[in-house]
Amino acid sequence: MVAIQDLVRHVDDLLNVSAFADYSPNGLQVQGRPHVGRLVTGVTASRALIEAAIQRGGDALLVHHGYFWKGEDACVTGMKRERLRLLLAHDINLLAYHLPLDAHPEWGNNAQLARLLEFQVEGSMRPDGVGNFGRPQQALSGAELKDRIARRLQREPLWIPSGPESIRRVGWCTGGAQGMIEQAVNLGLDAFITGEVSEQTVHVAREEGIHFFAAGHHATERYGPKAVGDHLARILALSHEFIDIDNPV
Repeated sequence: MVAIQDLVRHVDDLLNVSAFADYSPNGLQVQGRPHVGRLVTGVTASRALIEAAIQRGGDALLVHHGYFWKGEDACVTGMKRERLRLLLAHDINLLAYHLPLDAHPEWGNNAQLARLLEFQVEGSMRPDGVGNFGRPQQALSGAELKDRIARRLQREPLWIPSGPESIRRVGWCTGGAQGMIEQAVNLGLDAFITGEVSEQTVHVAREEGIHFFAAGHHATERYGPKAVGDHLARILALSHEFIDIDNPV
């Protein structure tokens, strides 16, 4: 068992939370029981994930997408009330880490995606470390990269095949980072991978001559929370389980 204050302090330090100006609060968002022995991780603090954490006897839930986003209605009604009611009724701590979990060079979403897809990281796409670029171990065709993404993420990506025949330099940013495709173009990359796609993204890819892959917001961000949870379990002697609530987007 570890005191919740110690757990939060450890994760805040690990992910360098103070370095980020984010769209929601990072760290402990909902306070529960004072000690944690069983940690549950997931992508989004949805009702389904909370209910699964309750069934597993979780003391704390650590996610990438938590609550209290900028511009969000502050009223505790409807869906928000039910989520908070479940957490409070079962005394479960909710920890959420957004940009810090995207950016961490070892346990973060982008670092873990690079490991999964066997990319060598060469640099960051943003000054805060969110998004990376690098190289596959050997040049790939667009079809080969598409197949690799599909196998490793267990879902078929949307592919806009507009880049060169041979892909040697790749950029990636998990989640909803389709707007970063122009940064990928400016970096001279052959392909860019993210989670989501917008209407204009297709035209940018076609007109700028870059392969674009939308592999799913949820699918690309499953690996950071799990990696952080596994790390915490090792160093703090916690029980940990990652729960994947299916999401097609």
